[in-house]
Amino acid sequence: MQHEIVSQWMGKMQFNSLVNGHTVIMDGPEKVGGENNGPIPKPLVLTALSGCTGMDVIALLRKAHQEITNFDVKVQGQLSAGHPMQYTAIHLDYIFEGPDTASGAALQAVQDSQEKFCGVSDMLKKILPVTWNVVYNGVTLFSNRPAEMSA
Repeated sequence: MQHEIVSQWMGKMQFNSLVNGHTVIMDGPEKVGGENNGPIPKPLVLTALSGCTGMDVIALLRKAHQEITNFDVKVQGQLSAGHPMQYTAIHLDYIFEGPDTASGAALQAVQDSQEKFCGVSDMLKKILPVTWNVVYNGVTLFSNRPAEMSA
């Protein structure tokens, strides 16, 4: 099995990519000759990571019959100073709200996603550090974020 996308140049700096029948628009800001009709490409790596691990977490919580009321995944990519600009480290904040009885399941779901299931995270960990925090109802349950990455 393989994934395949096609990106078509639409003029100026815009490319439209067909991904599983869905169009994803990428464009540059005006200062580089684009029209800012979509995100630049690099943050889409962070988007893929958040979607992969977020879907894992929700699937695992459903399987465990645990209900949450809110869930956000915030991803930060630290960029290199020089060219080619690339991510040198990535950090995720998993932010949950829900009944206190689901906090342990939420923590376990994140750990399982990061250690067993999320292929995007696994792939990225081969080339750079990927760290994460788990916050449930405002309380940090887990953090492996180095001090130098604190925002």
